[in-house]
Amino acid sequence: MGQGLWRVARNQQLQQEYGEHWDAGPGLDGDPRDLGMEMGANPGQHCQGADIYQLLRARRGKGQQGFIDLEMLPPELSITILSYLNATDLCLASCVWQDLGHDEYLWQGLCKSTWGHCSIYNRRLPYGFSYRRLYMMLDEGSLTFNANHQEGISYFMSKGILVDHPKDLAKFIFCTRTLNWKMLRVYLDERRDVLDELVTLHNFSNQFLPNALRDFFRHIHAPEERGEYLETLITKFSHRFCACNPALVRDVGLSPDAVYVLCYSLILLSIDLTSPHVKNKMSKREFIRNTRRAAQNISEDFVGHLYDNIYLIGHVAA
Repeated sequence: MGQGLWRVARNQQLQQEYGEHWDAGPGLDGDPRDLGMEMGANPGQHCQGADIYQLLRARRGKGQQGFIDLEMLPPELSITILSYLNATDLCLASCVWQDLGHDEYLWQGLCKSTWGHCSIYNRRLPYGFSYRRLYMMLDEGSLTFNANHQEGISYFMSKGILVDHPKDLAKFIFCTRTLNWKMLRVYLDERRDVLDELVTLHNFSNQFLPNALRDFFRHIHAPEERGEYLETLITKFSHRFCACNPALVRDVGLSPDAVYVLCYSLILLSIDLTSPHVKNKMSKREFIRNTRRAAQNISEDFVGHLYDNIYLIGHVAA
């Protein structure tokens, strides 16, 4: 917990040290404070950072234990320091600094940084609403979902956190990283309406095809075996990729069917190049020949760049 205080103070001290070595620019006399004033900085910020660092260093030099009392600092700085903490450390901090540790701004930040979208964020909150209590419910709901996806979603809805609407559910999944990917895969396989909305949240504009496929599989994990669900995912990705890149459709000759073929080729190539069980790796020439048999309107150069990307970066569905 105390590391946050030292990190803030040390960063300010480094800014001061580097500022003292800046050369004077046009119209300046070499004083870094003048540069700060020209950039619109608060004239008290420069001294404040140095004072805090000197205060902490003097305290450590005296051999005193612990860290300075945050209640001695300006409230804005105390809140900034505590914003570095996770939920567990913030709960511990509230045992020492009860008012600061229960600050709604801090808990609101923790909620929205972990669960970027919830239906409850867009509603008028009742009097006495607590983001700290909401964080606990979101955490409980995520743990429940990771054990049983149906019970988890039911929990979120029973608490008013989510509404049973495909677009809202898709945004919640898209902006959350605490959900178990295996349970998420089962849930999306059952709720194809949510899957459709989740696909439309992706923007693949100006992305190279393998990179777009990696981004897609980061949010919607590919199944471990080939089957109907994988075919559905690739079909939906192919249509979305073409919709986001009309220039490629026009200039390169890509179509959803062609992207579908290329995606399967990229997945097979990824397995071939990354698997230790495959001794004879596919060459670039072989990949181009095999791929163009199924997608004849795609140029050799484009297919060759696909091979280079997998060779240099790695699996598209890892």
